[in-house]
Amino acid sequence: MARAGTYDRDAALDAAMILFWRKGYHATSLKDLESALHMKPGSIYAAFDSKENLYLLAINRYFEASRDNFRSEMAKAATPLTGLAAQFQNYADLAKDDPARRACMLMKTVVDTTSTDPEIADASKRYLDQMCVEFAESFEAARASGELPSDADPKRLALRYQANISALRVEMLRGTPQDDISKLAADMAQETMGLGISS
Repeated sequence: MARAGTYDRDAALDAAMILFWRKGYHATSLKDLESALHMKPGSIYAAFDSKENLYLLAINRYFEASRDNFRSEMAKAATPLTGLAAQFQNYADLAKDDPARRACMLMKTVVDTTSTDPEIADASKRYLDQMCVEFAESFEAARASGELPSDADPKRLALRYQANISALRVEMLRGTPQDDISKLAADMAQETMGLGISS
């Protein structure tokens, strides 16, 4: 078993993130964490202070990975709007065993902890707000480049976009057939592209 001073912190946080994402905050036991992190309870508490703090670190890690992945995909896109539209198909094309096919960890956290652990719920809400800002900045870039009408509202479009991403991932989580997922993703992508000014 690993000791607090010799453990691989990044590996431990990745393991905790994946476990918490799959099971949720309340359903994850100390035994679960022992097994996933390969650490004794005393070492877990010495390294991370508490289960709550470990969870907060895990959702921060999830948020940063999600934001970095979004930025990376947007950087590859020919235009902001095509980059935003492509995100839907990117999710639909994920392998069946890819963890990202699950519902958003931040959304799941809000549902799981709002009435029981407000500090955790509030942190998740802040990260969701920050992701929405990322989306809004992309819509703003699309407006600035002339892809969107000058009167387009980036914040409003970002909220709708975030809701669509969440809805798509919920359908993936509940096992909707892949063909239907692909069609839903295509519809959402088409809706996003339809916001643009026709050339």
